[in-house]
This record gives sequence, structure tokens and C-alpha cells, in this order.
Amino acid sequence: MSELQGRVSREVRGHLFLIGLDRVNKRNAFDSHMIQDLSLALTEYEDQAELRCAVIFAHSDHFTAGLDLVELQPKLSTGVFDFPETQINPWGTTSRQRKKPVVVAVQGFCFTAGIELMLNADVVVAHKNTQFAQMEVQRGILPFGGATVRFVQAAGWNKAMRYLLTGDSFDAQTAYDMNLVTELTEQSSLERALVLAQAIAQAAPLAVQATLASAQQAVTQGTDTAFKQLNQHLQPLLHTHDVQEGVLAMLERRSADFKGE
Repeated sequence: MSELQGRVSREVRGHLFLIGLDRVNKRNAFDSHMIQDLSLALTEYEDQAELRCAVIFAHSDHFTAGLDLVELQPKLSTGVFDFPETQINPWGTTSRQRKKPVVVAVQGFCFTAGIELMLNADVVVAHKNTQFAQMEVQRGILPFGGATVRFVQAAGWNKAMRYLLTGDSFDAQTAYDMNLVTELTEQSSLERALVLAQAIAQAAPLAVQATLASAQQAVTQGTDTAFKQLNQHLQPLLHTHDVQEGVLAMLERRSADFKGE
């Protein structure tokens, strides 16, 4: 695996993996190095068995200004945005797909690629001051990180097109009302995200991953297929230590000690 270029930070806290966008002097705009670093960090998270939930946040008052179009313009003109098959694509549009949960904490402004990053997450916490914009049409391109699909799925056609086709900005309450954001908070979005991530990490990790897989299957392959495959997601769990521990902990009225096995 390639070395990181210093565009993101990584920190392990127990079963949590904190990934911080750290290009503060450029408003955390994604250049090619930052895209690569985030991909490598998510791949590291996916490959470490002891890590159960990742939190993506930003080392500044703002989440991200989106793509660094000045630096990425040559790649845009050639259409080259390939990810190795062994790496996780942060936007989930190509290559290897993640199987573990991701929580995103946003604040300040969250533009273009930032919105698409959170749309590919599982839980999103936004500070009430956050401003959003999906402004690619104002730059002559389209939201190629997945917003043309996920924004529409979350908000519905008319509401999504209102912002996708104009590039207008919108506030955190509007994002929440359009189901782009899970929770709004007046406290630090990172601190609230960590609370939720810890709750996820305390659950049975194999059950969490199976739940994600079933839900993702419903989105990508349709509800009929997902219903038919429910038993295939369930059966492997019934023979694990964790299902026995979960039942025993409930009967003994204590917290479960899940091992992920």
C-alpha cells in the first residue's frame, strides 16, 4: 500500500478509527493526494479486524470546500479517476466497496465532494451552522461522486433537482429535512459523532456488517432480491460466539462483550 501524503490524520481510539481531513490551509479541498490519502485510510480501517467504526471529520471550522478544481483540472479533462481494486473508494462509485460502518461529522461548509462523501456514509451529524452546496453545474461538470443517485434517493426528485440543477447553497435544516443528514447538533459535530460511533462499535460487529450488507443490497439490487437473501445474511451469525453472548447478556442484564467471532 502506498504511503500517505499528509492530507489526512489517523487515530485509533479503542475500536474506533478517527480520520481527519487535514488540508486546512486549502479549506480541506480535495486534491489528488487528499483523495488518495482518504482512500488509503479507509482501506486501513477496513483491513484491521479490531476496528469497528470509523469517524470522518475535519481539522478546521469547515468540513471541506469540495474538489480542488485547479489541481484536478488535468484529471477532469482526461476523465481519469481510477482507484486500485484493493482500495476503498471513499465515494463508493468504483472499485472495492467498504463493509464496515462510517460516521461523518460536518460543520462550517460542506460542498460538492463533501456532500457526496457524507451521502456514502451511514450516519451523518451536522452542526446547525453548516452550509451545503452541490455546485458542479456552475463549473461545467456534474456531481460524479454519486450525488446524482444518492441525493435523489434521499431527498426525492424535485427537492434534489432544486439544488443539483441550480448549484444553490442550502442550510443544515434544509439538509436535515431532505434526509441528507441524520442529526443536527449545537455542540461539536465531532463529539456527537463519536458518541454515535461508540454505540455502533459496542454492538456485535458481524451483525453490524451483515445489517449493512443487507441494506446495501436493497439499494443496489432491489428490495425483492434483498428479501430473498435475508436468510443468507442471518444464518452465518447464528453460529457465532457473539449471538450466544448477546442472548446471555440480555438474560443476565449486563453489557455484552462482543468479540467479532
